[in-house]
Amino acid sequence: GAFTYMNTLIGERITGEAADPFTGNRHTERGHELEGAARSLYCDREDVQTHQVGIILNHGIGYSPDALVGDNGLTEIKTKLPKLQVDVILGGEIPKEHIAQCQGGLWVSEREWIDFICYWPGMPLFVKRAYRDEAMIRKLSERVKTFYEILDERMNRVLGIAA
Repeated sequence: GAFTYMNTLIGERITGEAADPFTGNRHTERGHELEGAARSLYCDREDVQTHQVGIILNHGIGYSPDALVGDNGLTEIKTKLPKLQVDVILGGEIPKEHIAQCQGGLWVSEREWIDFICYWPGMPLFVKRAYRDEAMIRKLSERVKTFYEILDERMNRVLGIAA
């Protein structure tokens, strides 16, 4: 969880060396393979053009959108197995487990809206637009600030012990 990630960051800061990154699993590999098809279907359906970027850095954190849309939009693309795609389509909303990621993306990118796209080949494409939720963004900002305060305190303790 958060402390494992925090400890990884502390180790990186102290040693100056990057930790071994997460290289993925079959689900993330599948997502990368299908993302282009999902983006293409989205562009055709919504009659928009997207622009891919790497990482956006802001507020001391980074966010990697799946694409930018125009001057104010983003996309977040998920590929879900058919049984999960059915749940998303029937639910009609962005699944709860993706809301913080979407709002965090809006916060970091300073964009106005995000289209959450859920895709599986042969299944209907799901697209749901979400706008900035300033109350949630404030909470995310406060949590990130607290995370870094705790990280600094823990790192100072480690350095004090190691010295």
